[in-house]
Amino acid sequence: MSRVSAYAEPVASSADALVREFLPLVKKIGLRLAAKLPAEIEVDDLMQVGLIGLLRARESYDASQGASFATYAGIRIKGAMLDEIRAHDWLPRSVQTQLRQVSVAIERADARLGHPAQDADIAAELDMPLAEYQQLSGQLACARMTHIEDSAEAENAVLNTVNPFDEVGEEGFREALAESVAQLPEKERLMMSLYYAEDLNLKEIGAVLGVSESRVSQLHGQALARLRVTLAHWRA
Repeated sequence: MSRVSAYAEPVASSADALVREFLPLVKKIGLRLAAKLPAEIEVDDLMQVGLIGLLRARESYDASQGASFATYAGIRIKGAMLDEIRAHDWLPRSVQTQLRQVSVAIERADARLGHPAQDADIAAELDMPLAEYQQLSGQLACARMTHIEDSAEAENAVLNTVNPFDEVGEEGFREALAESVAQLPEKERLMMSLYYAEDLNLKEIGAVLGVSESRVSQLHGQALARLRVTLAHWRA
């Protein structure tokens, strides 16, 4: 029996056998997510909810939809983990406020300069030392981008990929997001591509860009703040 046909009817498999078979996938997804999240998010916790997502995938899988069970299970596992992260609402309210402040500062600096503002320009607009701004923007990299990647419908759909950019909840949003990302400064644009499209972690991206992990976090947070400005009409 082929691997695909073996999982065409996953309900026929025992739960124990299913867990043994797909535990490496659950662990891989959990480790990937944990590498992008604050230290207080435990991999073991993510794996527990990921296993629940796997068992639910077993119950709801429909082979006639065209996706393999492995692909479908991966989406449900990741979706369960993201739901757990959202439920605990780990993003501090103060960081949400700071993200708005940085976004406003970037918008003002860009308008004043006539081109994308650099770190020093944004720090000056915020009236804070450059080092303090860079530390702040690194913290912003932990922000939940509800308007960019947290579409529960997308995570739970039967898709051929687990890339969060492939489906969103509103008509035209993908095009607007792609256009906004394309307008980012070169390093920020490359960082976003490596992080979301290539699924690299901070250390791997740092190696590609030739910068430290903290600098990658800073670029990430700054990119999120820029996107918050350009996609403001979608948030409204």
